[in-house]
Amino acid sequence: MVFDRITVNPAQINGQPCIRNMRLTVRRVIELVATYADRQELLQEYPELEEEDILQALHYTAACLDDRIISLPVNYETAA
Repeated sequence: MVFDRITVNPAQINGQPCIRNMRLTVRRVIELVATYADRQELLQEYPELEEEDILQALHYTAACLDDRIISLPVNYETAA
């Protein structure tokens, strides 16, 4: 996939991936998607953000994750 809306500039926000050279990081977009249940409300609050920006941020994040398995301790007393 081509990420033509994701930009990385070492002089901007410590080189974090951003949306279209704006000071809006991919991480922030993912946080917003998790916070706003209604996508239209998100887009109203952030009018500079476009639907394709959100989709590319999601795809970019997924591409950056690897499929390693992390074992987490389970407390069986509280798990039930």
